Amino acid sequence: MRPSDRLRAATLHASARFTVRYGRELRFAGRDLPRPTRRRYATRHGRVSTLEYGDPGTPALVHFHGGAWLMRYPQMDDWWCRYLAAEAGVRVVNVDFRAGPFVAYPVAQHQCHDVAAAVAEQGAPVAVGGFSSGGGLAASVALQARDLGSFTPRLQVLGVPALDLASDLPPGPGMISASLRGLVRRVYFPDPASRHEPYASPVLAEDLTGLPPAIVLTAERDTLRRDGDRYAERLRDAGVEVIHDVTPGVDHYFLTEDPDRARRTMAMVAAQVRERLSG
Repeated sequence: MRPSDRLRAATLHASARFTVRYGRELRFAGRDLPRPTRRRYATRHGRVSTLEYGDPGTPALVHFHGGAWLMRYPQMDDWWCRYLAAEAGVRVVNVDFRAGPFVAYPVAQHQCHDVAAAVAEQGAPVAVGGFSSGGGLAASVALQARDLGSFTPRLQVLGVPALDLASDLPPGPGMISASLRGLVRRVYFPDPASRHEPYASPVLAEDLTGLPPAIVLTAERDTLRRDGDRYAERLRDAGVEVIHDVTPGVDHYFLTEDPDRARRTMAMVAAQVRERLSG
């Protein structure tokens, strides 16, 4: 790893709590919920903390935050976790997995799977979900769960997911730049061969049969849109039930750019989570 890359990644890692501000205008529900409870789970790569909204033993959505595998700040999605806990009536488990430059692939993928599997072992139905790199992690967890036979998620919620780390981004002025993609590759996926593995790039997996139903949320102007669009198509071809929703006219922060549309998108996801986890 280049010293300059390590410095840049470490700065992103440490500054996330001060620089990430999206979602403030999306606190539509759940403001009155108490502070989340912090719990810890054993994984293959040490113990991992979670922030949990709701009561243990109830159906759970295990959530993975974004941040390009370089930011470690699960509180960035507090607004979303509160919304789902309130509107879907489920427990939301927000995972504080480790990120670059202090670990590299597949540490976060393994930690996220292991936490979700541990939550499933508690006996209640489980779904998985995330935004951006967290959406990629959710897709990876669903693949790992299928391959290992560890648990069966009822649903995967993939918001503007990063699903192909082996390919270059399409040209365009989007928020997710080629420069950022290069940094992520060099820092968190330093072995080029690993970028083609299905748990790193789920859209490249040879077989997508047997995966849980999916909600795939993409944004019209997002440079990651190709990943989500292609994954939704491949899931359907594999016989997986898919809801594919494209927010028109927006970039990667797709919910913040059109709050009215966001209300409809978020309500749809909450309804699906509630239905899938209560069935």
